[in-house]
Amino acid sequence: MTVRMANAGDAQAIAVIYNHYVVNTIVTFEEEPVTGAEMARRIEDVLASSLPWLVADDDKGRVIGYAYAAKWKARAAYRYSVETTVYLADGHGEKGLGTLLYTELFRLLGNRGIHVAIGGIALPNAASIALHEKFGMRKVAHFQEVGFKFGRWLDVGYWEVTL
Repeated sequence: MTVRMANAGDAQAIAVIYNHYVVNTIVTFEEEPVTGAEMARRIEDVLASSLPWLVADDDKGRVIGYAYAAKWKARAAYRYSVETTVYLADGHGEKGLGTLLYTELFRLLGNRGIHVAIGGIALPNAASIALHEKFGMRKVAHFQEVGFKFGRWLDVGYWEVTL
């Protein structure tokens, strides 16, 4: 596997990965699939903010996961804090791919002078909690029943780490 910066040409593959979670899981609170064009816009927004959006390619050059950091909040004093996100293609969990992506993402964030990384996790999600805690992130907030998807109320927790 290789990790590299994403580009607009990756948008459709990223949308396919993400849409699996949109349609089948509570991991994201989006309820409608995202188009490749919309994903390209999201990638451009992140990169235009001088933040990294990474993809992992398998040995055949196929995108099998991605991770990125986005501004935590728009106000200036938040400029050293980001929210991190990682998604893996269906069937690629528990192979170290999330660790590979987050290792490189956190390295790049530290090099850019980012001070705090924050990860929001729809609960329950033991695999995501384990990944975030592997990177020293600790739970700092728990919001009860803030999302409603698939006919049930969902909680969200936030984990953070100082880089």
